[in-house]
Amino acid sequence: MPGFGSFGCFPIFAKNFDLKIASYNVNGIRAALRKGFLKWLQDTGPDVICLQEIKATEDQLDLSLFERAGYTHHYWFSAQKKGYSGVAILSRQKPDHVEIGTGIDYMDSEGRNIRADFNGVSVMSLYVPSGTNIKRLDHKLQYMDDFQQYVDQLKIEVPNLVICGDFNICHRPVDIHDPVRNKNVSGFLPVEREWIGNFIDSGFVDSFRHFSKEPHRYTWWTYRAGARSRNKGWRLDYGMVAEPLRPHLKRSVILSEAVHSDHCPILLELS
Repeated sequence: MPGFGSFGCFPIFAKNFDLKIASYNVNGIRAALRKGFLKWLQDTGPDVICLQEIKATEDQLDLSLFERAGYTHHYWFSAQKKGYSGVAILSRQKPDHVEIGTGIDYMDSEGRNIRADFNGVSVMSLYVPSGTNIKRLDHKLQYMDDFQQYVDQLKIEVPNLVICGDFNICHRPVDIHDPVRNKNVSGFLPVEREWIGNFIDSGFVDSFRHFSKEPHRYTWWTYRAGARSRNKGWRLDYGMVAEPLRPHLKRSVILSEAVHSDHCPILLELS
């Protein structure tokens, strides 16, 4: 393809190419559509948007809605269980390649990973399991370990990797409204925090923290007790950018004004 240099089997990020990527756990795409998601998408105008927790299959959606909004290329990976989990990637331009799942059966049955390549950058939509009980926590920890191994291998062939999505983990005390009371709650357990720290150290940039050290910047709020209006939240959603792309990071922000879900979207730009 024109404009690419080679990096093993994968092209270097093309010169004179900007990429605006959004990520949003919509907590049900059909519910988000009823709350004005499409207008928000058009107004925000990312080149690519990663969705998590879509809770729908393609045949349950009017796909022409996304196409009329400018996202003529859309790729959906639903969980086998109806109304559960699932991820998607929507884009304005056709990807060079799309990878559905990881090839790891128990991950793929829950529809947790999808990846698309654009001009030398590979963008993944990721939805890490929550650890709501002991059984699911064990499942989450297994997923985290296997995902790290998967990404370690992937980066050998795909160095320009951007992983966007709901990691279901707060990394540091600044990323959660009450670190003391939540220290024994899944999402802020020491083992989870250690894992995401090690994940970053394995060759990723937490793009939001690359630009901002501000406290009280969250991406998820429980629906209970007016948590969102009181900003009693957690930062669970990340744009993780592989180290080779660090010099290309232009911006990374949390779009907390969007209210189509219990999460809010994040957005990053590469230039």
